[in-house]
Amino acid sequence: MSRAPFRLAPLDAAHERAAFDSESEPLNRYLREHVAQDVRRRVAACFVALDDGQRVVGYYTLASASLLLADLPASTGRKLPRYPSVPAVRMGRLAVDQAFKGHGLGGALLADALERAARSEIAAFALMVDAKNEAAAAFYRHHGFIALPDSPLTLFLPLATVRSA
Repeated sequence: MSRAPFRLAPLDAAHERAAFDSESEPLNRYLREHVAQDVRRRVAACFVALDDGQRVVGYYTLASASLLLADLPASTGRKLPRYPSVPAVRMGRLAVDQAFKGHGLGGALLADALERAARSEIAAFALMVDAKNEAAAAFYRHHGFIALPDSPLTLFLPLATVRSA
């Protein structure tokens, strides 16, 4: 029987973060120096992918957010109540260690985030992301995310599509 090369868990103090190395120094620094503070203050939740031991090989963060109804594509906004904004879950960061790039870990982390957001007892219309660049936006579009008409690097995926899948 084969076992997955990683397991997913909420960030814990025992997890080894110092060796994490994505291609983004701001994402590396956030994991090493700031995420524990954000988790403790309850401004973000962090979930990590761990190798066979306790070493973090990927991570993402989730926080509450909202989307302005006026910013959504008209075809989406027409189907929603006329509130000024709708509740959402923001994926603030998503990073994979260089040693695990190309193995589908980014997609697995995204799938886990979508599942957590969709099964939450707190109502949310969508999972949203602010892509750092066009390559990141392409990754999210590949997974079904829709860009906001006036902000192409801000994308969302209605959680109803996750629940129905």
